Amino acid sequence: MLNSQSIITRTLLLLVCFFVCSSAYAADYDLVILNGRVMDPETMMDAVRNVGVKDGKIAAITTEKIRGKETINARDHVVAPGFIDTHSHTVVTEIGQKIHLRDGITTALELEAGVYPVGLWYDSWKGRGQVNYGATTSFIGARETEFNPKYKTVDGANVNDILLPTAVGMDFGWSTTVASDEQIESILGRYEEGLKEGALGVGNTAGYMPNGLTTREVDGAMALVGKYGGVMAMHGRYSSQMPPQSGLLGTSEAVAAAAAYDGALIVQHMAAQCLALTADCQALIDAAYHEGTQVIGEIYVYTYGASVVGAPYLKPDNYQRNMGHTYKDITNQLTNEPLTKESYEQLMKDAPNTPIMFENATKEDMYVALAHPTAIIASDAMQYSNKSDGKLARTWDTPYDQINGHPRGAGTRGRLLRLVREDDLMPLMLAISKITFMPAKFLADNGIEQMATKGRMQVGMDADITIFDPDKVTDNATNKNGALPTTGIPYVLVNGTVVVKDSKVLKGVYPGQPIRRPVVD
Repeated sequence: MLNSQSIITRTLLLLVCFFVCSSAYAADYDLVILNGRVMDPETMMDAVRNVGVKDGKIAAITTEKIRGKETINARDHVVAPGFIDTHSHTVVTEIGQKIHLRDGITTALELEAGVYPVGLWYDSWKGRGQVNYGATTSFIGARETEFNPKYKTVDGANVNDILLPTAVGMDFGWSTTVASDEQIESILGRYEEGLKEGALGVGNTAGYMPNGLTTREVDGAMALVGKYGGVMAMHGRYSSQMPPQSGLLGTSEAVAAAAAYDGALIVQHMAAQCLALTADCQALIDAAYHEGTQVIGEIYVYTYGASVVGAPYLKPDNYQRNMGHTYKDITNQLTNEPLTKESYEQLMKDAPNTPIMFENATKEDMYVALAHPTAIIASDAMQYSNKSDGKLARTWDTPYDQINGHPRGAGTRGRLLRLVREDDLMPLMLAISKITFMPAKFLADNGIEQMATKGRMQVGMDADITIFDPDKVTDNATNKNGALPTTGIPYVLVNGTVVVKDSKVLKGVYPGQPIRRPVVD
């Protein structure tokens, strides 16, 4: 039989246990990442910490012991903000998102080519995003719709329609047609429609229509960006290092419009257009930004690009004279064979939409551009095609080794981090900043508010997190096997949900959210 003292003691013990146990339970998280090297480019934090994730947000970064429903041991690994790609043409396919995830990407944006109609495209991905996704409104889609009444997109992903011209009725009038005054007003109205539907800006592919697109259209589109917010993402009008039509001139065209109309500009894959003038282009961008113009340069981590053989800048009078290359520097992506004068001319006649890869900038120019402190890094990931039949690869279950594509779609981040390790390309923190914080801040500063909580390892930020081994992370994609995934990135979280676990993408997991400006009625 208990005496009164025992009853009091037991009651006190129960009360203490209640409060202690309740406190411990309250501190539980949905997921904890333990013992990792947490790196935050905004605050420059670089320290071993434990990270607690709850309700899709980073809820704790601490040296204290924490526990959660799920635990990841990140010892000897970097715990970084989820990687952001401002230049993805593969976010518009399931297999593209899957391959992006293996390269550590948590947010992929189709900013250069854009989509049209914007609302249709966002609706098509509702509940299906494994990564966060978003897009601009498309010069390509709006112009083709204006000029060609037979054109009807499948889902607004105009970059896919280019590989499906018969199915969608595309005749490529968008590339060569010079619009009348009345057509220009109508086209600008289509851009405005897309901005009202939540587009992240406008995608300016001037490099594919140098003789069709008027500067008036560029200026008008930039004026709309200045009015509504977002960015103009630009493939410069000229790929050249020679007068009179240089990459520097093409860059100047859009920078002037941004300054005049208070718009924001991303000069995409800048080194591929500016070539030996890359340092001059970067100096122009930095000077304009210093004077208050919202402009930033973007680079990819390869000396060769991807396109279709009929791209205007690959015509011999430009590619050979102004870019300093020959036919053999162009590779047929379907056969992996370099072109000759005869095969180039045959493809131009019979199959101008054949996907190719082509040399552009030198390694020296590329390295200078990559390491420049104000430039961001993106992939320009191009669509994948099935090796068996050459058709567009779309589905999630497509084997990595059964599809062709430029290796930058699968390997950009792995390659960057490998070059940091092997070639001392730049400090690791700067490299991480270029693929996380810097693009997030630029987009947030220019009206894309959702990006203000991305690209940072801080309490309260979205739990988009990429965990990688700095000593082992590497790209594996090659010209022959362009979709082989990066290794050394065992875990990726999107909005607090694990999507890559033990280096495998989890099927049927869709935590990705649309990155979209507010819809205007």
